[in-house]
Amino acid sequence: MRIFVLGAGATGSLLAQLLERQGHTVWCGDRDPERARRFLGKRSTIPVTEVNARNLRGIVKVAKGCQLLVNASASVFNEIVLRAALRLRAHYLDLSSHLTRNPFKAEQFRYAKRFAEKNRAAVINAGVAPGLTNLLVKRAAEMLDEVESVHIRLYESSESEDPISQWSPEVSFDEAVSHPRIYRGGKFQLGKRFSDVEKFRFPDPIGTVRVVLAAQDEVATLPHFIRMRDLDVKIGGNEIDRLRRWHKQGKLSKSRGMARHRFPQTFSPKRIAKLIRQGILQNARFAAAMLVKGVKNDKTADEHLLIRSDCMFPTLYQIRQQGRLTTPVAYATAHVAALFVRFFPRESAGVFAPEMLPGETRRAILSGIRNNSIRIMHKTTVLKNRGEEDEEF
Repeated sequence: MRIFVLGAGATGSLLAQLLERQGHTVWCGDRDPERARRFLGKRSTIPVTEVNARNLRGIVKVAKGCQLLVNASASVFNEIVLRAALRLRAHYLDLSSHLTRNPFKAEQFRYAKRFAEKNRAAVINAGVAPGLTNLLVKRAAEMLDEVESVHIRLYESSESEDPISQWSPEVSFDEAVSHPRIYRGGKFQLGKRFSDVEKFRFPDPIGTVRVVLAAQDEVATLPHFIRMRDLDVKIGGNEIDRLRRWHKQGKLSKSRGMARHRFPQTFSPKRIAKLIRQGILQNARFAAAMLVKGVKNDKTADEHLLIRSDCMFPTLYQIRQQGRLTTPVAYATAHVAALFVRFFPRESAGVFAPEMLPGETRRAILSGIRNNSIRIMHKTTVLKNRGEEDEEF
């Protein structure tokens, strides 16, 4: 395919390189081509054109001729880029939702009819969290006759005394000042920021970590397509601990704006290499766990099951050994997004969250993930009674 990638930062630049490696014709657009070139590297021949993601006409002009338009810029631009894809009669893919129109339903679905009329597909939230998390929840749901609850737990940590964001500063700030979205008793709710503290055990070497409610996009799609009673997403690690501390100190609010010293720009590969040499950045980790409780009907007696999937992504140290200099979050998101592109449902029309994709497509993506140094472990436990606690497992 001919693919235009809007936003050549840490994730977009790596995604563009992976897509080129797949054999696609790829070019990029970014508001700062010089910075984008630093992320792509001196050896990369992928073209980069200056374009502002706020400028619909500008996007249409530089992306002319593409068959797939990928929005790897901030989700606040989703609707502009969706309209650009429609004008270009191109397929579309993005990595997250913005959820300002409706906190409980992804804004991209407003364009489903228009994409269907153009006979084009838009795959949304096609990264890791959301994205891979959705696929694994759907996998578990298909093993059950009734889904009772879904709990998604994420871990992000950088071994550095200075704030070093694994996400873009805009994404990190937006998440920090937004109220968590939860689904309880079959109803959508907004939770309190950094609340509902619990101890959760991730696989070693991470172990037991304090996690809190977070503003994640899975809640804006999964309950619409998988019948369930409860869903929440919590995050742990030193990055969320730092944000929670600033929140308690009154330093995090939309009215105060984003302080650059607290939310630094995502570092280029060259800058990451320098921080590692200086000993400022030692390592970084990223992990995800999905726990789905439900009922499997049996002729003799119903079984209450807990289906757990754990994803362990390469650490910063392991990524360095592969000859790359990027964060675990950017590495994981780019590799998973590249698989969504590889198995893109070009014959479909409309707007699709990951859990809406055909079963064959979902299974192909999950199968491909195992070839990218990403470990996925599954475990099914028979619960002795309906109220049995997750911590016992």
